[in-house]
Amino acid sequence: MNLEELRLQIDEIDTELLCLFEKRMRVAAEIAKYKQENHLPVLDASREEVKLNDVASKLPEDLQDYGRTLYKELFALSRDHQRHAMQKHCGLLGRTLGHSYSPQIHGELGDYEYHLYEKEPEELDAFLKSRDFDGLNVTIPYKKAVMPYCAALSDTAKAIGSVNTLVKRTDGTLYGDNTDAFGLECLIRHNHIAVSGKKALVLGSGGTSLTACTVLKEMGAETIVVISRNGEDNYGNLSRHNDAEIIVNTTPVGMYPHNGEQAVDLRQFPHLSGVVDVIYNPIRTALLLQAEERGIPHAGGLYMLVAQAKRSSEAFMGTPIDDGEIARIEKKLRGQMQNIILVGMPGCGKTTVSQALGERLHREVIDTDAEIEKRAGMSIPDIFREFGEAHFRALETEVMGDVGKQGGKIISTGGGCVTREENYSLLHQNGVIFWIQRDLTALARDGRPLSQSGDLQEMYEKRRPCYDYFADACIDNNGTVADAVSQITEALS
Repeated sequence: MNLEELRLQIDEIDTELLCLFEKRMRVAAEIAKYKQENHLPVLDASREEVKLNDVASKLPEDLQDYGRTLYKELFALSRDHQRHAMQKHCGLLGRTLGHSYSPQIHGELGDYEYHLYEKEPEELDAFLKSRDFDGLNVTIPYKKAVMPYCAALSDTAKAIGSVNTLVKRTDGTLYGDNTDAFGLECLIRHNHIAVSGKKALVLGSGGTSLTACTVLKEMGAETIVVISRNGEDNYGNLSRHNDAEIIVNTTPVGMYPHNGEQAVDLRQFPHLSGVVDVIYNPIRTALLLQAEERGIPHAGGLYMLVAQAKRSSEAFMGTPIDDGEIARIEKKLRGQMQNIILVGMPGCGKTTVSQALGERLHREVIDTDAEIEKRAGMSIPDIFREFGEAHFRALETEVMGDVGKQGGKIISTGGGCVTREENYSLLHQNGVIFWIQRDLTALARDGRPLSQSGDLQEMYEKRRPCYDYFADACIDNNGTVADAVSQITEALS
């Protein structure tokens, strides 16, 4: 018998083995269901040891070790397959989901698969009737559309008139709940915004507006007024409500990529004691930045996003999750989303520190001066020489607006960006700002028009209040670059 004939025999045996392997794994999945229903562990170590000895006894002595090795691997594959079969299959249902943080959040909350289900309206009926899931979060535009498919609704879902959480019950029917209400209440309480006895304005009249009204009422708000574009109370007659004490924005105004927009000017409301914006991208909307500037307690939507996911996860798994997980996951997510921004005098080492920080944290580094040169098609000294500083500053603000919208970046800025106050909100909306400090005698001057032509001490004295206003923390860069990087990472932890 030649080699090819022998190989054909091997191929035939492999085909038989694969068929038997498939049958074995199918039975393993059935065993997984039984174990799940009867609350039995996946691993039965004593049975596996007995089985290994039995396998070895059925083989010739020269193959016994190989047989044990083969079956150890087979048992490991079976356990993995059983765990997968026992996992719940959950996800987010919507029409256009784009980049969603939900899979990451739910990955932190529970041991179940979590997928994004983008469905067109004509696909919704078949998908929901397939019951090919154990639990779903539901987002725009299907929060109302899924309600007729529910055999039962929570009291909260009935009161709000929309569902954002579906759970497939043991009999195959769907139960609908609304966990956004829990999320919003957690957000308000976590940020110590007192609602009881106060007048509240809810901006927007969509589904989230109904959630906000329900929560505010349950929290004891004395008066709740919904502001819409065309209703009796609208943006054209806000003056009749300038006694409002709480504002909750449920509109998408100010959400990425339309950063900087806001539905109302808070200066119209002199009695405000709390501002809530359900938007979480950017981390700080223009509305929240204005509240911060005016010293008004305020809160963005990221904590709400995590809190409602936590409540949904409890519904999926049927087990409670400690509320402390909300703050832990929110902090982790915020850390990933926010930009790390370096400001400081020209030549203080921002570029060098940012590059080293980027390597340490595996983040993209953006140098705003390099971006300006790319857009202008010339060097910064040439921009100053041909067009002057005012033109350069306008280009700089344009770049700040674009890079400040992004998330998870390290941004090294030009030394004079702090001289324009409008740059603060562009950087602060998604970032934590570090002032890199270095002795003036050690500052580099090459390629820096203002450093070469002026008195550095005088420049520093003029800019110092600006740096102080922009900065969340100060970093001493008179030592090594590694020391400066360590100071930043410690401040972030």
